[in-house]
Amino acid sequence: MTRIPDKLRRRLFVIAGTIALGLGVVGIIVPVLPTTPFLLLAAICYMRGSRRLYNALLCNRFIGEYVRNYLEGRGMSPKIKIWTLSLLWVAIVCTAVLATDSLAIRIILAVVLVGVTIHILLIKTAKKNDNTFSRNPDRRD
Repeated sequence: MTRIPDKLRRRLFVIAGTIALGLGVVGIIVPVLPTTPFLLLAAICYMRGSRRLYNALLCNRFIGEYVRNYLEGRGMSPKIKIWTLSLLWVAIVCTAVLATDSLAIRIILAVVLVGVTIHILLIKTAKKNDNTFSRNPDRRD
């Protein structure tokens, strides 16, 4: 079997990471599309393909902290959990009520809603005094 050249392999990881990142960003808006698995896949692909893109993802002001905390096992802050669950419930309930008359689709949406809610609630809740969540790391809450 022929070995893939290192430069091509890195480019393929960057392409896969960019596609995963795009799907993860779309997943922020579309409630049925998962966000976290795609963002984690993007981080893994970028880690193997481009250190610069990996660092850019982890330092992104919108999703960087979320990805870092998940990768490091710190969990989610209570604020992010509430925000995520609120958006999830509003989006899926509005979709079920306003966008479909199909009972089957409403049942599927309800199953997704309950499943994702349980998953988010089971994710470790980060402690408030964790320096990751304060703007000033020297400040003691």
